[in-house]
Amino acid sequence: MEHSSLAGGFIDPPQESAQAFRGIMRAMACPGTICDVAGAVPPSPLSVAAGTVLITLADHDTGIHLAGRYNAQAARDWITFQTGAPLVDATDAQFVLGTWEDIDLSNLAVGTAEYPDRSATVIVDLPVLNAEGATLKGPGIRDVARLNLPDLETFRRNATLFPLGLDFMFTCGARIAALPRSTKVS
Repeated sequence: MEHSSLAGGFIDPPQESAQAFRGIMRAMACPGTICDVAGAVPPSPLSVAAGTVLITLADHDTGIHLAGRYNAQAARDWITFQTGAPLVDATDAQFVLGTWEDIDLSNLAVGTAEYPDRSATVIVDLPVLNAEGATLKGPGIRDVARLNLPDLETFRRNATLFPLGLDFMFTCGARIAALPRSTKVS
């Protein structure tokens, strides 16, 4: 483990984690709303928002899978030190992080009829995050919201699985937006 994995966490953990948690929960409660979340300074290629989500929500019981170039030694060391979370195969992950092209959604847990909450949350690091493009409707959205999504058909199919399915967080820099499984996409 390199010395750099010891840095980049919250400087004031109680205050910063509470602020980050509020931003993450606002994004989940209001799909398509872009929120700022900061505090973490993770190693490349993790974005500030992706790193902040992980150090806010993950702990030693939270399996994390890093896809593609995100499965780098510096990122693994940083996540392990900052969260204590085990790095696992995609099939066992509660959180999966990578680019849209690197994440294989077919291997991820979508929950069961008895435990729909036992599904993966997919954190997709995007080059751009804007409130334009696909139309979102559902719980937490007053009329409609818009969000640039990488593949509309995937999200349409995911919503048909409800109450099962995947939840998505999209990060870019220090910004986050979410797409829970209950959201309808057109």
